Amino acid sequence: MIGKRRKITRSAWHQARRLMWNYRKVLAIGMGLMVVNRVSGFVLPGSSKWLIDEVIGNNRMDLLLPLAILAAAATLVQAGTSYLLSNVISIAAQRAIMDMRRRVHEHVIHLPARFFERHKSGELISRVMSDAEGIRNLVGTGVVMLAGGVVTAVLALIIMFVLYWQLTLITCVILGVFGGLMAYAFRALRPIFRKRQKIQAEVTGSLGETLGGIRLVKAYSSEDREQAKFSGGIERLFDLIAKSIRGRSATVAFGTVFVGVVGVLMIVMGGRAIAEGVLTLGDFVMYIFVVGVMVAPIVQMAMVGTQVSEAFAGLDRIRELMAETREDEDED
Repeated sequence: MIGKRRKITRSAWHQARRLMWNYRKVLAIGMGLMVVNRVSGFVLPGSSKWLIDEVIGNNRMDLLLPLAILAAAATLVQAGTSYLLSNVISIAAQRAIMDMRRRVHEHVIHLPARFFERHKSGELISRVMSDAEGIRNLVGTGVVMLAGGVVTAVLALIIMFVLYWQLTLITCVILGVFGGLMAYAFRALRPIFRKRQKIQAEVTGSLGETLGGIRLVKAYSSEDREQAKFSGGIERLFDLIAKSIRGRSATVAFGTVFVGVVGVLMIVMGGRAIAEGVLTLGDFVMYIFVVGVMVAPIVQMAMVGTQVSEAFAGLDRIRELMAETREDEDED
């Protein structure tokens, strides 16, 4: 029957995987630049130990200039890779969005007329233009930032274990709890993002039809009815946006709590370790720097993770639209 749905056999995750595979070369370049960027970010924290324990503690002033040159070189490498990463990945993401919009548009215009009787034009415009926008978080900076956060956390934990394994072990437990909370938050937010996109498309479509047929609205004195319908739609949209904001705020708050707990532990256990001679002052300062390098990407991962969830919600809606049978296909 014309307009019936094909059986959906691929989830949004499979679509995302296929999408990333199509842009695997660009993503590979981006991942390589990201690794160089993250590794170079540890040079400055590492130099603090040498500065305190060797240059100042042992009066090795001959090491001061080489240490400064090394730190400056690492900073330049980090800045250069950040610039290249942003350009390469962002342009690839916009190309992926363009290709997805083209593919969805080509599918929509070949759907039967019955389909357009059941869907508002504004809703379909949102499907074509807005839902594809989230792809930038899968092919663009989003997924690279998530991977970068993981790489940074792993490298930081290795260094932290070498410096002071007792405190690092406790940090890992806290990090595990934080990761579990983030996973739960992402699962909870994805349906909210999906429903929000759907309602926004409905409201936009209804508004477009109202303004497009404003002469009929005025002819039948339907202004109050149209206003009430629009007001109800934006109120539902507001409720979902408020829920998503609260969810995002909660994930950032969890990250802040994680930072605070680790900071308190460093003060207590780190101060005691220095007093007992387990850590040198340079070790402790380096440990603090490394924790700082690790924490910033983790908090960033919490924010990016919600954006990735929003991208999956958009892919869900695109998948549903692409599952509609085209009029030029054979009827079952």
